[in-house]
Amino acid sequence: MAKQAVLFDLDDTLLWDDRSVKEAFRATCELAEARRGTDPDRLEHEVREAARELYSSFETFEFTKSIGINPFEGLWARFSGGEHESFRKLEQLAPGYRKEAWTRGLAALGVDDPELGAELAETFPEERRKRPIVYEETFEVLDALKGKYKLLLLTNGTPDLQEEKLLGVPELSPYFDEIVISGSFGIGKPDASLFRHALELIGVQPENAVMVGDKLTTDILGANTIGMTSIWVNRDGKSRTDEIVPDHEITRLDQLLQLLG
Repeated sequence: MAKQAVLFDLDDTLLWDDRSVKEAFRATCELAEARRGTDPDRLEHEVREAARELYSSFETFEFTKSIGINPFEGLWARFSGGEHESFRKLEQLAPGYRKEAWTRGLAALGVDDPELGAELAETFPEERRKRPIVYEETFEVLDALKGKYKLLLLTNGTPDLQEEKLLGVPELSPYFDEIVISGSFGIGKPDASLFRHALELIGVQPENAVMVGDKLTTDILGANTIGMTSIWVNRDGKSRTDEIVPDHEITRLDQLLQLLG
């Protein structure tokens, strides 16, 4: 596979974001258990449900969908970066959103305690920020590719939060020739214009680049749309239909090295 550039997704491709979020939920829900005896698993479920419902009710919802910002990032993002006016609205909404999600979660378990809801809303971001977890093979792969290919990080999300994730793992950013965040560009993956913009920054044609990511609906679909080689990182053995078909499927990031030759 003779290629000139490798584009990487960030969350759950290089950084183990899902684990970071789950561990932050666990720590926060265990605090609620200590305070009021609530079941941690049930509370996490109810807070996630409340967060989804609240998030979709905001006027900013269509914007967050287009950028690729999920409800759980909203539970710890500050939304202080980005030029779009919707980021300013999100910045104002976020504190109340966090408190309401946790308060509703408690209420679903029969606990009417807005003060505890507010405490948990502040605890979750603290716990999440303690956990910048990287997959064990991430740096091995980047070390092997650096200098042989142009490397670009292409991530959906709000600029301040994605930058904060990178600051949490300061060794990561220097590997990349360019870092592109959807919230700074104005639209997220899988939009073809974002992929074309990324490739223009490094001066590479689509057929000479590969996209590596964990999400079929963003990373793989976007790459396929413009004729890039798509490589799906399917660590958890997820099933798929033939609606979105990656060129290659791997279960660990280090399998990428063999594909690239």
